[in-house]
Amino acid sequence: MKKQSGFTLIEIMVVLAILAGLVAMVAPNIIGEAGEARVKTAKAEMANIGQALNMYKLDNFTYPSTSQGLEALVSKPSGSPEPKNYKKDGYMPKLPTDPWGNPYIYIASGGKYEIVSLGADGEEGGEDDAADISSKDI
Repeated sequence: MKKQSGFTLIEIMVVLAILAGLVAMVAPNIIGEAGEARVKTAKAEMANIGQALNMYKLDNFTYPSTSQGLEALVSKPSGSPEPKNYKKDGYMPKLPTDPWGNPYIYIASGGKYEIVSLGADGEEGGEDDAADISSKDI
């Protein structure tokens, strides 16, 4: 009689149960970190956009208007205020979208600006990673 080698069904099930338990303990930590990482990425991108806006203002003496928007950092805007010393290649190669794939919102008022991401839900308000993120909070 030949002796067969291999694992029994019970041994395989025990190993799978142990692996499932490990995944159940580790997965919530990893998933929670992903949301937090996206928020940090949005804040870093807002800081980069803010630096480009400051360079724009140094060259042109004012920030782009709300109607000119962040697109003014990529290509020369029309309308008022007209940029007098616009850099030939712009101030950014392209506009980033927030980590959830939505465009950043730009609001200019009284010589100041605000950049906003609406978070994971893409709507105003929200909590956790769905909360709005503002450049004023950076």
